[in-house]
Amino acid sequence: MKIKAIVAAGALAMAGQAAADDHAPRDLTAHEQRVYDIYRDIIAFRTAAGHGQMDEMVAYLTDRLTAAGFAEENLLVTDYDSEGDPTQGLVVRYRGDGSAGAKPIVMLAHMDVVDALPEDWERDPFALVEDEGYFFGRGTQDNKYGVANLTGTFIRLKEEGWTPSRDLYLVFSGDEETGMVSTRAQARWVADNVDPAYILNSDAGGIGLADDFSPLAQQVQLAEKTYVTFDVTATNPGGHSSRPRSDNAIYDLAGALTRIAQHQFPVRESELTRSYFGALGQSIPGELGAAMRTFAADPADDSAIALISADPGYVGTLRTTCVATMLDAGHAENALPQSASAAVNCRVFPGEGVESVKAALEQAIGNEAITVTQRAEATESPMSTFPGEVRNALAKSLTARFGQAIPMIPTMSSGGTDGMHYRALGYDTVAIGAGASRPQDIYAHGLNERMRADAFYAGLDHWSIVLKELAGS
Repeated sequence: MKIKAIVAAGALAMAGQAAADDHAPRDLTAHEQRVYDIYRDIIAFRTAAGHGQMDEMVAYLTDRLTAAGFAEENLLVTDYDSEGDPTQGLVVRYRGDGSAGAKPIVMLAHMDVVDALPEDWERDPFALVEDEGYFFGRGTQDNKYGVANLTGTFIRLKEEGWTPSRDLYLVFSGDEETGMVSTRAQARWVADNVDPAYILNSDAGGIGLADDFSPLAQQVQLAEKTYVTFDVTATNPGGHSSRPRSDNAIYDLAGALTRIAQHQFPVRESELTRSYFGALGQSIPGELGAAMRTFAADPADDSAIALISADPGYVGTLRTTCVATMLDAGHAENALPQSASAAVNCRVFPGEGVESVKAALEQAIGNEAITVTQRAEATESPMSTFPGEVRNALAKSLTARFGQAIPMIPTMSSGGTDGMHYRALGYDTVAIGAGASRPQDIYAHGLNERMRADAFYAGLDHWSIVLKELAGS
């Protein structure tokens, strides 16, 4: 899940999000109750790698869809081996009547989660808990809200007797958080068997909220940086710790990591990033907002670049970033280390290229004895366009939700989603997730992950409105 929250003081004063102290019970519509039930039930499945519960969650979802009238021939369950861990993927076809004469639309979500240790959480991460106006649980944001919302929408539309004018597909992956084996295979299957007009992703985008829960803007993810990890390794003959050498693998690695930490990749800009900072800068107060507006007008302005770069929330939109995330060194406390290695994770700006980043790391280290090895194949993907019909459908959903139009800001994610594999195959992939969060409420991948209950319910008409606009008669 990759919502980059928008921080602002001058928020739009609109209805649609309750104040933080408003926790009164609500009477649920049939659709709200249905999606809540699905949300609660799927969060109970520990669909993290190594726990073997993906097949149970897939069986649960297929049972719900079958009961709603989806024929078995329109439900495709596929088994995968993700880095030695079995998982599954699910594809759901909602047959259209073909009257639109248009290609199908595919919607994405992922069913797996980053693991959570119950002993570290304040509440059981695999039991949905509502407390202080929030739903707590692993996957409440990333990305079981997307799974529950899309599944509930398909069931709702089927029960209404609605027939789309073109085919619609849900494509749920099973290992987005790890190897993306299911994602790659599903993307290839979609290209070979569906060839959609475009892809809509529930796992990014989303609505940024101000401190008072009023909406600022819908972020529309049109690009994402390439995810790649390098192993930076120093080796040494080693020896007894009582006879220290003048060289040491751990010290050599430490020096290399210091040089990597000091290295800054060049600033990159595109029409997407300029428009993003130009729009966002209208809401951000003070020097940071002014710097964003300046950068949008002049991407070479050094003072604007320095101000934006100092904020971890936005530096990833300016340039490629590489950071050490894991260490492995030594083999005994009384022996000199024979090797020392660090995982350096990079998020590569579209168009920069993985090989050029590897070369830049080697040059920054400046020591041929230290190796830089790419850990796994990286997927480089281009930027997508924002189809006009999707823009119009999204605008209608937002107006229905908030009572008036709110800005839609194209963004590039620093994190990775399933969408990169569809972009790499040539499909415009637009992330328009229905989630809404303040910056301080984003705990995806972390302790006590949560979603505001009011935002949960407020987003449940989102996909119905969008799909009826895009595939109505």
